[in-house]
Order: sequence, then structure tokens, then C-alpha cells
Amino acid sequence: MDENLKNYVSKNHNILTWNKKISIMCDIVISISRIHVANIVHKNLHSRNILLSSGQWYICDFEFSRPANKPLYGNLPYVAPEVINGKEFTFASDIYSIGMLMWEISSAQLPFNDYEYDYDLAIKIVNGMRPNIIPGTPLEYSKLIEQCWDADPLKRPNINTLGKELMKIRKSYYQEEPNQSDNNSINSDNLDNLNSKNHDASTSKVHYFEGTPEPKNVTEEKQEDINNISSNSSINQEMNAFQQHIKKIQIDLDDEEKYKNANLHSEDQDNLEIPDGK
Repeated sequence: MDENLKNYVSKNHNILTWNKKISIMCDIVISISRIHVANIVHKNLHSRNILLSSGQWYICDFEFSRPANKPLYGNLPYVAPEVINGKEFTFASDIYSIGMLMWEISSAQLPFNDYEYDYDLAIKIVNGMRPNIIPGTPLEYSKLIEQCWDADPLKRPNINTLGKELMKIRKSYYQEEPNQSDNNSINSDNLDNLNSKNHDASTSKVHYFEGTPEPKNVTEEKQEDINNISSNSSINQEMNAFQQHIKKIQIDLDDEEKYKNANLHSEDQDNLEIPDGK
């Protein structure tokens, strides 16, 4: 039976080693590279449309995967800040989504699970808010996550670089990591509350945003200030003014909606030449 990445990670977090987590990401990146070489931006990468079937990871939900110059579509926590800002989806915006997937696999949590997926979250993402790296995450893996979700799309690695770096990390952990799980680095209390706030956390929607500020990165010290943005009355007034300029169309999708499987296998990784993409 097919199982999506979200459910797989949630169910198996206690037994997933870093070697296994990184291997999963290598498989996913290989599959996405095959999409990019066809000059297609997926635009909707999140953990509900990545499926495990017969030991292979597949990318699905291709009804909305179109050439890079077509309208946007996505699940807000995985949508790149420049897209929220009104730019088009690009290969680099897919890389941003991959960064969120890397974080989700490392934490066994949905990105921004303690926030409503609304205008407030959109502003915080554009202003540089990102999930906190989970303690115990390998340093090189953490660096890749942060590069992938950089506010500047030009500073994100392309799919070729990302795949090669992940394979280097995987090789290192294959050689050095003992055969044990990493559950001591994950707060199980958080896992119990994966869907505590967002009933539609895995629902993709079409979004049209106008008037947002330019995306930016923030220092770690400023993250807490951004997280408290909704408690600041003056900022709330700015938010209210901003919302008057936003046009948003949401199309709720049924979780059981028919999808088109791209048949993107991840076998023969070592022999695969990953295409350059930006």
C-alpha cells in the first residue's frame, strides 16, 4: 500500500537513523532532478505528495506541475518567500520546498505546525522566519537546509549541487553511524500535536498575494521577535492594512483526489547524472 512521506516519518521516527533520513532525501532529490531536467517546476512539493511504494519514493500531484512560467500553486509553509511576494515559481522555489522537506524529515514535524496557515504566517515567512533547526541535526545537513531556504533564490543550491552534497553526507553516515535510531533528538510531545492547530495543514491551495515586502533573511537572534509579531499592536495595524491589498483565492483539495504518478524512480542513484537547475 502507498504511504506518503508525512505519515511514514511520523510513524517511524523512533527507528529512523540519520543514515536512513539522509537516504530518503537523496531519493527524493533524485526524483525531483528528473522533473527539472524536463524543464518542469513542480510548484507543490510537500510531504503528502511524496509517496513510498514498493520500496521506492515517487513524486505525485502533477496536475499542477507546469512549465515555470505558469501560475502558482502550493502549500503555504513550503512556498518560497519570493513566490509569496508575487514572483513566479522557479527551480529555485522547488529547492526552497526541499529545504522544508529536509527539516520535516529531521524533526518529524510539519513546518510551522503551531501557526495558522494564514496571512500572518505569510508575512512572517517573507520577513525571514524559518523553523528552528532540531538539536542533534548533523552540521552539514543543517547548513544545506539553511542554504535551501535562503530568502535569496540565487543563493540556494541548484538540484545538482544539492544532490551531490546530500550523497556526500550519506556516505559519511554510512561509514560512521552506528545502527541506532535518533529518537533522543525529537520531542515526542511535539509529535502528538502534529495536527493540533492546522486542520488543513496538508491541504494545498492556490494563492495570490500582492503588496508583500521584499523577502529577507534574519539572524537567529531576531527569530524570536518575528515569532512574536502578532502580539505587537502596531505591527497588527500594519497587517490589517496589508490584508486590504491581498487578493487570495483558495481552492481546497480533497486528500483523496486522484493524482497522476510521475513514475519517477530513485534507483541507480550512483550512476545518475543530476541536471543543473536554477
